Amino acid sequence: MNLVLYAFFAVAAAGTIFLLVRSAVGLYSYFHFRGTRLVTCPETKRPAAVEIDAAHLGLASALGMGPRMRLEDCSRWQVRERCDEPCLSQLENAPEECLVRRIVTLWYEGKDCAFCHKAIPPVEWPGHQPALMDPNGRTVQWHEIPAEQLPDVLATFRPVCWNCHVTETFRREHPEMVVERPNPPNSKQDAA
Repeated sequence: MNLVLYAFFAVAAAGTIFLLVRSAVGLYSYFHFRGTRLVTCPETKRPAAVEIDAAHLGLASALGMGPRMRLEDCSRWQVRERCDEPCLSQLENAPEECLVRRIVTLWYEGKDCAFCHKAIPPVEWPGHQPALMDPNGRTVQWHEIPAEQLPDVLATFRPVCWNCHVTETFRREHPEMVVERPNPPNSKQDAA
């Protein structure tokens, strides 16, 4: 009787471990493939923002099925009907390099704020992300920029730290509450 009971518990424990491992694989796939990615549309040769169907990929991985990557959304689908998704090869070859969060984070590395000239701290997702200054001098946040415009934006906009973005936004939205004071004279120059 004890031998049967031990065998039952051993099989139950092995089954539980197997299910936990499969669930962990599914969760890893889901979290690994979430997020907006930037690809070059093979049809237009222009940037397109895509979302991988991470839920499908995670479930397929958890069930041990050969996960087939597919798109959940594409910025080109608003203009054109769903396509055969030829851009998937870009995602399969370099899923992390296409991730918009990663592209943005790498772009800010080693850059200084256009206003205060201090180094931009490492980008934290979520959290207070640095902003951008457009060619007209207006600061914008990342959620205001469509992902497919990212290459053009990174080439023409300048980095702005979170603090300066908040200050400039307040200055723009409430000019009646802002008092401009001239910079105080430099005491080193006065002493010379």
